[in-house]
Amino acid sequence: MNPPPQAVDTVIEARWLIPVEPARSVLPDHAVVVNGGRISAVLPAAEARLAYIPKQHVVLAEHALIPGLVNLHTHAAMTLLRGLADDLALMNWLNHHVWPAELRHVSEEFVYDGARLACAEMLRGGVTCFNDMYFFPRAAARAALEARMRAALGMIVVEFPSPYASDAQDYLDKGLALRDELKSEPLLRFCFAPHAPYTVSDKALGQVATLIGELDLPVHMHLHETGDEIEHSLKNHGVRPLHRLGELGLLGPGLIAVHAIHLERNEIELLAQHGCHVAHCPSSNLKLASGFAPVGALLAAGVNVGLGTDGAASNNRLDMFAEMRLAALLAKGLSADATVLPAWQALELATLRPARALGLDDSIGTLQPGKCADITAIKLSDIELAPCYDPLSHLVYAAGREHVTHVWVNGELVVDDGNLTTIDTREVLARAAFWHDRINTP
Repeated sequence: MNPPPQAVDTVIEARWLIPVEPARSVLPDHAVVVNGGRISAVLPAAEARLAYIPKQHVVLAEHALIPGLVNLHTHAAMTLLRGLADDLALMNWLNHHVWPAELRHVSEEFVYDGARLACAEMLRGGVTCFNDMYFFPRAAARAALEARMRAALGMIVVEFPSPYASDAQDYLDKGLALRDELKSEPLLRFCFAPHAPYTVSDKALGQVATLIGELDLPVHMHLHETGDEIEHSLKNHGVRPLHRLGELGLLGPGLIAVHAIHLERNEIELLAQHGCHVAHCPSSNLKLASGFAPVGALLAAGVNVGLGTDGAASNNRLDMFAEMRLAALLAKGLSADATVLPAWQALELATLRPARALGLDDSIGTLQPGKCADITAIKLSDIELAPCYDPLSHLVYAAGREHVTHVWVNGELVVDDGNLTTIDTREVLARAAFWHDRINTP
């Protein structure tokens, strides 16, 4: 005799379920059962109908369900600077355009409005978690929590003063105070975020190394992004940046090396040896002409690589579907091997692998019982996606963020048939227009 049906919050049925783990898995006509914000079961839809009585029953007969996408590196508030100064080299872009604009305009209000705009864009594109690095992280936290979105907040460290803090110690003190205040928030995670080797001193980096030993937090840092960065390090420190970090005690399984483009073979091996992670941002790398990250070699060496969009000021999209496709194509072209970074692995780079880098892979990154119900649904029946032989391949090579219809975070429906449920779109656009006019005024 079968047990009586169990009452649960939500059952989501889909044409395909792609759990990411086990790798390459595609489960046709399956359902995800959600209760109390977590995944209770993954099973054939026909069985779910008999075993559960849900408060909400969602049938998506033309869709694939995947784990919510995880953006491993961005500067959310910089969405308000989208397109401000395009087609420039990195240091020219930073020194003469971005940093001056930030000094004039960055504030709690700016970061809150920019982060809300970024959350709206990312949620509509299937992103349920982002790893941020920017000033006024309290404002970004407020925006993420109001959007019911998961976020890893970078406790930024730089040497120069800003409207947020006066020096490296002030940045650290403010970041740590915020972390102590908000560390019990289930949707928030914290990282140390020293900006880059050329903007942070040995003293400050040494202090971060001490603190990560005490607090067990990731370190999120731009690293080996440009040739100029390498030359600056050799001139001022006598070693390349990665070796400098090693001397300061920062190489380890908590390090997320952002960009990691200009790497020698021994440096790839060093990252692998220490269990470090890489945040690969292919669109930003190309747009700023920073170079081509050796993703195939990193993966072959066993380095965990996850995808990020970087900020919308240097991309100009917070679009993880675009990053998956571009990452896969670049890896094949650079290696002259069409088998490098296949579709199933590119999806890993946007889900499980960035979750692992943030220390969140026990909670998110796959569709498995016990994990948080962070779920994205993509409609694969539109005309530009027909026919569909392999839904996993389609997600990387054919589908785009415009095909995302539903998104859940912690079991809460935050995008319903393409519409945001936690963010007032008109208000967000009005604030974006306000900042456009303010920044664009000489």
